[in-house]
Amino acid sequence: MSRLERAGLALLRRIDPERAHGLALAGLRAGLVPKVPPPTSPRLRTRLLGLDLPNPVGLAAGFDKNATALDALYARGGFGFVEVGAVTPRPQPGNPRPRLFRLSEDRAAINRFGFNNDGAEAVSARLAAHPGGRTGINLGANKDSADRAADFAAVLSRLGPHADFATVNVSSPNTERLRDLQGPEALRALLARVMEANAALPAPLPVLLKIAPDLDEGALAGIAGIADEAGLAGIVATNTTLDRAGLKGASAGETGGLSGKPLFEKSTRVLARLSTLTDLPLIGVGGISSAEDAYAKIRAGASAVQLYTALVYEGLSLVPRIARGLDALLARDGFANVAQAVGADRDRWL
Repeated sequence: MSRLERAGLALLRRIDPERAHGLALAGLRAGLVPKVPPPTSPRLRTRLLGLDLPNPVGLAAGFDKNATALDALYARGGFGFVEVGAVTPRPQPGNPRPRLFRLSEDRAAINRFGFNNDGAEAVSARLAAHPGGRTGINLGANKDSADRAADFAAVLSRLGPHADFATVNVSSPNTERLRDLQGPEALRALLARVMEANAALPAPLPVLLKIAPDLDEGALAGIAGIADEAGLAGIVATNTTLDRAGLKGASAGETGGLSGKPLFEKSTRVLARLSTLTDLPLIGVGGISSAEDAYAKIRAGASAVQLYTALVYEGLSLVPRIARGLDALLARDGFANVAQAVGADRDRWL
């Protein structure tokens, strides 16, 4: 990390977290971050969801909800792929502020945004202006919707022609009763609607499902089976957690989803268990803040990883550091590529 980046992060951490997030996006768009093309090598290059990725390090949904900084993220972030959203059919303001809290002692954050976003029409126009790339869309539903399955399908229909993959997000804890859609009957019906909308696209997308880390063994097995039946292309494990065990930060009692370092072990165990229940590709998310963390997710069963919260504490330079460190770890252990390392250490987490 450069002295300039360290100073910038220190300044941002003195500002309200949500305002700091907005300033970070504005700085990216303004070109205040040096250009860093995605690090790549024969070991890092991987194929996932039919996409050729320069490296397996992606940006999780939530950072660029409204697709306002895609060009900068690809040119200056070093990411192998980027996921935007969550996007709902209609714009919505989300939950009242404050709704984002840093837990610096824990290297974590709690958010209760509630799918605040500019809506499908606005995001679709921005995606259309950014052809190519390796960009996913995170599908959401409006808080006041009477038919949330229809909302997910509508967002896919509108944004799908301008994206490379889509993720069904039924695991955010910040929209009332959204996680109820992870139940077997509701999930089957929801995925049927989404896949019907996907089949109607000019070029159907790989569709993934993002799950919560707070699921028990039986629920995980049920979701894995339903994902296979529905013809999904993969599963994202995991979203934020409601667990607060062991936290030290003053904001630990705030409601919302916890992300960051405390989520690492829990999300990795869910990932490893899921990898025994399905052959679908998995994307590992939760608590990644180093190359060693990313490597652990891959060895636990992930074909690629995503991060977000660690950027608050380490800055965008973390992304190329993780990618290059991952390359070195793969070389150290004699793996010719990422795919060879997937699941190599799964049993450790079971």
